[in-house]
Amino acid sequence: MLNASFRLDPAFTIAPVSRRTFGSFVEHMGRCVYTGIYEPSHPTADADGFRQDVLALTRELGVSVVRYPGGNFVSGYRWEDGIGPVADRPVRRDLAWHSLETNEVGIEEFMRWAGKAGVEVMYALNLGTRGVSEALDVQEYLNHPDRTRLAELRRANGADKPYGITMFCLGNELDGPWQTGHKTAHEYGRLAAETARALRAAEPWLELIAVGSSSSSMPTFASWESEVLELTYDQVDYISAHAYYEPFDGDIASFLASAVDMDHFVNSVVATADSVGAKLKSAKRLKISFDEWNVWYQKRFQATQETEWQVAPPVIEDVYNVADAVVVGSLLISLLRHSDRVTAACQAQLVNVIAPIRTEPGGPAWRQTIFHPFAITSRLAKGDVLRVEPASPLYATDRYGDVPVVDAVATHDPESGDVTVFVVNRSQDSAASLVVPLAGFDRGLQVAETWTLHDDDLEAVNTAAEPERVVPHALGDVTVSDGELRATLAPVSWSAIRLTAAG
Repeated sequence: MLNASFRLDPAFTIAPVSRRTFGSFVEHMGRCVYTGIYEPSHPTADADGFRQDVLALTRELGVSVVRYPGGNFVSGYRWEDGIGPVADRPVRRDLAWHSLETNEVGIEEFMRWAGKAGVEVMYALNLGTRGVSEALDVQEYLNHPDRTRLAELRRANGADKPYGITMFCLGNELDGPWQTGHKTAHEYGRLAAETARALRAAEPWLELIAVGSSSSSMPTFASWESEVLELTYDQVDYISAHAYYEPFDGDIASFLASAVDMDHFVNSVVATADSVGAKLKSAKRLKISFDEWNVWYQKRFQATQETEWQVAPPVIEDVYNVADAVVVGSLLISLLRHSDRVTAACQAQLVNVIAPIRTEPGGPAWRQTIFHPFAITSRLAKGDVLRVEPASPLYATDRYGDVPVVDAVATHDPESGDVTVFVVNRSQDSAASLVVPLAGFDRGLQVAETWTLHDDDLEAVNTAAEPERVVPHALGDVTVSDGELRATLAPVSWSAIRLTAAG
C-alpha cells in the first residue's frame, strides 16, 4: 500500500470557494438543446416544452452558471433569429457543426429555462461574423429596462423586466482556424477592446471575458494572451481558458494525470496576464474563466453524411466510464486549487453532448459517471479553499513526467465548521493510505459523510438500460482520532470526506 499525507490548517487559505466554479455550458450543438433541455412532446415536458427530468438533474448536479449559446455555434449566430413568434423564426445553417438551426429555442426560451433551473447565464457574444453594434443591441435587449426600441421589443415579447445578465463572453475561440471569423490576436484584441468599451458605456458594472487560447497546445498559446491583453487589459475582467482531455493510445497513466496539464495551463495564463499587468503598470489582477473543460474523446468525432445539415443530429455523445469520472473529479480539484484566480468555470456541455446528463428522445434521462464527482463537489465545497501540499509517491507518465499518485484539495466553512477533503488516487494497482493532521481546528472534528467513486472495471459505464451501474458509495475505513484523519483510498478512485464539529 502507498502512503500519502498532507496537513490542514484553517489559517492557510487560498480564496473563498466561488460558486461560479460549478458552471455548465449549453450550446446549440447536437442534441444539447433539442431533445436535451427542450422536447415539447416528451412525457415530462412542462408548458414551455422543457424536460422536467433534465431540469431536476440539472438542479441535482448543482450547476451555478450556464454559458450560452456557444461555443463555436455563436460565431455565426444571429441573436435576432431567436426572439419573437416562433413561427416567424428562420431556419439557418450552422457552419460550425454543419447542422440546421430552427431557432425554436432562443434568448426568450433559454432565459425561462435558466429561471426554472435556478442558474445564472453567462452570455456569449458573436465577435466572429459580427461586432460592436450587434453586441450593443443584444445587451440592450437583455438588460435595458424600458423606452428604447429593443427594450420595448423584449417587453412586447413577454419579458417586462430586464434579464440582468452581468457576464458576457467577448466571442469564442477566435484563435482557432476552425472558428467562423477566425482572427489574429491583434485583430481580435482591437475588436474585443472596442466592444468592451461600448458595453461599459451602457453598463459599467458588466463582467467581460476576453477570449484566451483554445488549448495550451495551440501554437499561439501565451503569445495570444499577451497580445490580446495588451489591447484589452483595462477593459476586461477575465481571460478565458478551454481544455479537453482524453487517453491517447491507451495511456491511462497519463490520462489520470490530466490535472497536471490544467495546473500548468492556469499557471501559465496567470503568469502571462500578470506580466502584461506589470508592463501596463496596472494594479488590477485579471481573473480566469475556464469556461470549457471536460473529458472529450475527440479522436472519435467526425461529421458524416448522416449528420450533415440535419436538425439536432446526435454528435459527440461520449459515454463516460469510471476512469473518466476520476479524471473529472481531479480536474475539479485543480479548479478549486486555483480559486484565487479561476473564479468561473463551465463544464462542457450539460446534456448529451460530452455531458454528465444523457437523454433519449421521448425516453429517460440518466446520470453519466462524470455526473457524480461534479454534483458532490458542488454540494460540499463551501467556505474557503485551504492550501494543501500532499506528500505522495510519484509515478511515471509519458506525457507529464513523474507526477504525484495522490492529489487533493480541501475546503473549510468557518460558519458551520465543516471541513471537506477531495482526493484522488491515480495508481492503477495500489491502494493508498492517507493521513491528514488537522492542526489548528479548535473544535474537534468527526466524520459526517464520505463518498468514493471506484470500480474494479475502469470501463464500466451508465446507460439507459443500466443507469446506476456506476454510482458513488460510502468510503470505508475512515476515522478521525488523535487530531488526524485517516482513510484508505482504492486504486483509480475519487473521494470526498466531509468532517463536522464533534458534538
